[in-house]
Amino acid sequence: MALSARTAHGRGPATGEFAGWLAGRARAHHFRVEPIAFADLDGWSFERTTGNLVHRSGRFFTIEGLHITRDEGPFREWRQPIINQPEVGILGILAKEFDGVLHFLMQAKMEPGNPNLLQLSPTVQATRSNYTKVHRGADVKYLEYFVRPGAGRRVLADVLQSEHGAWFYRKANRNMLVETDEDVPLDEDFCWLTLGQIGELLRRDNVVNMDARTVLACAPTARAEAGALHSDTELLSWITAERSRHEVRVRRIPLAEVKDWARGEWSVDHQPERYFRVMAVSVQAENREVTSWTQPLFQPVGTGVTAFVARRFGGVPHVLAHARVEAGFLDTVELAPTVQYTPGNYAHLDPADRPPFLDLVLGADPRRVRYEAVHSEEGGRFHHAESRYLIVEADEEQAPAVPPPGYRWVTPGQLTSLVRRGHDVNVQARSLLACFTTLAAPL
Repeated sequence: MALSARTAHGRGPATGEFAGWLAGRARAHHFRVEPIAFADLDGWSFERTTGNLVHRSGRFFTIEGLHITRDEGPFREWRQPIINQPEVGILGILAKEFDGVLHFLMQAKMEPGNPNLLQLSPTVQATRSNYTKVHRGADVKYLEYFVRPGAGRRVLADVLQSEHGAWFYRKANRNMLVETDEDVPLDEDFCWLTLGQIGELLRRDNVVNMDARTVLACAPTARAEAGALHSDTELLSWITAERSRHEVRVRRIPLAEVKDWARGEWSVDHQPERYFRVMAVSVQAENREVTSWTQPLFQPVGTGVTAFVARRFGGVPHVLAHARVEAGFLDTVELAPTVQYTPGNYAHLDPADRPPFLDLVLGADPRRVRYEAVHSEEGGRFHHAESRYLIVEADEEQAPAVPPPGYRWVTPGQLTSLVRRGHDVNVQARSLLACFTTLAAPL
């Protein structure tokens, strides 16, 4: 892994030529995404009794309602639409050595919600409904490497991870890294890249998709507890305590009973217009397992800000993790970045109710910003969902060694260890953890 991270040239397109390669894959296929009215959805409809938006097969996912109450924060009770997708999908990256250097098989994949449609994704990115062919489409390419282990194949990582807890109800995907020494036929929409090349691409806006970022965060890396402000045991105890102290009640309800949301011909919108809306699209993509379909998507209102505040303690890099409560988490709390908010959703609140450290990140001196790129979230369920991902250095005055309740200084190595357990580190923090490989020098 370390050698691959240091290698900037490999079997696939050179990093400087990658934009041309990706544009070539976009030109090679016909892609089209258009917003449509709910009445034009094919196979999707609002149930008469519940108002839930469901597929006629009973598979894929449903959009229903959630009622949440909690014991702290500026918002103590609310109702919202939520995506309920109980099946577990596979996000898998295939690895293989070429000339002694580990390469990763990445896919130029179209997702209807991506701002630029085509982004770099894992080798396999498929829901269970897709790879069991509920849609009666083509086979998922390279799936056999992840569902049929055998001679010549070695699992490097295999863990269930959560997805966006604010928009999914207890959603999990199987994140996998599998190494092979077999001859692998190369499809024209795939390429072999080193970890160093992927790291360079992670510094570019909207190139490496969310699913690739979360799998890369699961990669095994060397780590040590030495120098951490808190031992691994202390950190695990703190997470358990955070999960125990929060009183959060989550109840699934019919979409028709979600207050402060209005269903129109083209969208379901929050009143007043904050957070996100539910919309529908018609999709054409000739290189997908099914070449045309319609589906609903969540569309956020505004661009998010997702950031780790970082400091050194005793010369050892640390980041400030937040024990974040999200209604859709399986276990109430997961470790999140220091800041994970859409600023516009909090602009109407009193300053005392604004999220901690948000103003620090928004007003950071550019010289203290060690990493910044715009990345989009899951393009298969969210429409143009983008966030500015940052790593921002701070000092004692801005981010004290003894942080506010709900925050804890951890090393990147400790986060990596927690990622390999599953359901401890949220998808936004995993994205930023993958981006640590792009830093030209340690924090």
